[in-house]
Amino acid sequence: MDLLQLRYFRVVARVEHMTKAAEELFIAQPSLSKTISRLEKEIGVPLFERQGRVIRLNKFGKAFLEHVETIFQELEEGQRKVQDMAGLEHGEISLGAATVYWLPDLLHRFQMRYPSVRFRLSQCELAEMPHRLETGACDFCFMPGPFAKPGIQWMRLRTEEILLVVPTTHRLAGEKRVPLSEVAHEAVVIEKAGCGLRDLMETYCLQAGFTLRSAFEIDEPAALFAFVQAQLGVGFTTALMERRVYEHGLTTLHLIPATCQRIFGVAWYSQHYLSQIARAFHHYLIEEVVVEEQEVF
Repeated sequence: MDLLQLRYFRVVARVEHMTKAAEELFIAQPSLSKTISRLEKEIGVPLFERQGRVIRLNKFGKAFLEHVETIFQELEEGQRKVQDMAGLEHGEISLGAATVYWLPDLLHRFQMRYPSVRFRLSQCELAEMPHRLETGACDFCFMPGPFAKPGIQWMRLRTEEILLVVPTTHRLAGEKRVPLSEVAHEAVVIEKAGCGLRDLMETYCLQAGFTLRSAFEIDEPAALFAFVQAQLGVGFTTALMERRVYEHGLTTLHLIPATCQRIFGVAWYSQHYLSQIARAFHHYLIEEVVVEEQEVF
């Protein structure tokens, strides 16, 4: 048994399809099948249930995969430690976020200090983030609040007011502030569930006594403006995006109550080894970003 077999097994277990796994690994499908068969022969039990090229992990495969993941996590941790010992401070920082529009300035300012740093940013749903942190797939995840899971630490970075976005011809466009209840009978353009703002606004609407009526679910915040501009509904955004709202010829309104706010924070796993550059990024978030937030309030 060698690492190549385990790496192949890991990919097949994830995609559950021999042809797709072979394409991802850049090898011929028959070679991949033979490698997996040899691995099963060495272990002494089948690891997959097969239905043509579509395969599923069986109970043996699921148990084995847990140990394989641990092996690769340990190897990645070891690589980080050795790189640190060699003084490779330029390194790479892996990040996860559900919403990314507020991150460019934050990352740019850090990169000005450390020009050689590389960021690897993945967009993912909030529910995925604890697993990504625990497995070491991400050093940090940007999320709106803490997770009640052992070892996962969280820190507030900034708070943004949530604004209502409407076309200039909308019945509310002339108002400065409106009760959230005014949205009760409006079609709403909003991010899909699991992206943070959607879940938050559903909670605020329930507190205001109504259920948010989602007319259009979008994958990216920028698409919001096009849909509202086409008068297909109203939307929500944060004050950070207000300039872009005006660029699209739209109007923003403050919501009552004023507690309609979105919190942005960062989480990390306390048992995961952080490289020198990742620790420097953590200190930067504490010393610069959090201090700025406190000065604003």
